[in-house]
Amino acid sequence: MIPSLSNWRTLLAILALVIVTGTIFYSRYLANKIAVEERKKVELWVTASKAIFDNPDQPLILPNMIRNDQTTIPIIETNEQDSIVNFVNLDSAKAMQDKDFLPGKLKEFKGDNDPFILVLSDTPYIANKYYYGNTSLLKEVQYYPIIQLVIVGILLSLTLMLLTTQHRSAQNQLWAGLAKETAHQLGTPLSSLEGWVEMLKESGQQDNITKELEKDVDRLKLVSERFSKIGSTPQVVYTDIIQQVENVVDYIKRRASGKIRFELHKPGISPLMVPLSPTLFDWVIENLLKNALDAMEGMGQVSVDIKNSDNTVIVDITDTGKGIPSNALTRVFEPGFTTKKRGWGLGLSLSKRIIEQYHKGQLFVKQSEPGKGTTFRIILPHTSG
Repeated sequence: MIPSLSNWRTLLAILALVIVTGTIFYSRYLANKIAVEERKKVELWVTASKAIFDNPDQPLILPNMIRNDQTTIPIIETNEQDSIVNFVNLDSAKAMQDKDFLPGKLKEFKGDNDPFILVLSDTPYIANKYYYGNTSLLKEVQYYPIIQLVIVGILLSLTLMLLTTQHRSAQNQLWAGLAKETAHQLGTPLSSLEGWVEMLKESGQQDNITKELEKDVDRLKLVSERFSKIGSTPQVVYTDIIQQVENVVDYIKRRASGKIRFELHKPGISPLMVPLSPTLFDWVIENLLKNALDAMEGMGQVSVDIKNSDNTVIVDITDTGKGIPSNALTRVFEPGFTTKKRGWGLGLSLSKRIIEQYHKGQLFVKQSEPGKGTTFRIILPHTSG
């Protein structure tokens, strides 16, 4: 079984966490090991300095070799009052040009490591302190986990973006293929039904039945046309959105229970022209209205409010049905999610895609409360004039 996208995200997050955690612990181990070795070197250097101080007139070859060989660890020598006496492995030119350079380094070294204290005389008591800083190697090891964390984070983000893009692309191809295949399958019975309607018209019999049958055939043709447009770029034209919504409301109203009340609230301006794909937009409104009817189970009220502003048109569809549980609000637009016993759970997913992808708008649940109802909101871009 191929892991789902959410499983891939979890696996990648766990892998990244393991890599970063392991790197941090190993880097700390290396840093501590290097720090111990560097302290031993400084201690050896201080011991060599003590030997040279105690025997200034003797050619101490080994102590001088030890002092001269230490060229990586920066050291500052001070007296008991922390006045700087000498330094090694620091920029001499910068120390001469900038009076704050050495005091700043001394403050930094005090925060890095504990100093070595070398007692030069007991009576009177004279002692020098040796402060030392971290080498570039130790700093690199200490900062390495942070750098790796950033790199892993970037790679993880790119991988997740790629997986998400591939997943969406696969979904889009699936919906487009499913829709076009549905339209194709509807084509054969539609052709036959159109033929039968024409034969009934010519016979002049059962006129009422013929009209109703013709309406249903037209409806099937509309459904087929809607499905055929999924996956292709639909033609968007300026259309009176008030008239479009009103037509769909009237159609659903005639087929709804008599115990369901419909209210349509329109803005004062008419017509209200908005760039739409009429066929697909009607599908969205119809789907939202059918969901409202299903939620009310044969009794209640559906309110459709159309609001106009300078840049957007808002369509709110509100029902007094059973509402959506709070734990399901984030999943209502996911393909396959449904609270009904029948259906594939594709209606809201396709509706959201139609509004956002083809109309550059938004479709979301404005509010919902179990036992009181739900409001779906559509926001479409609109340029006045």
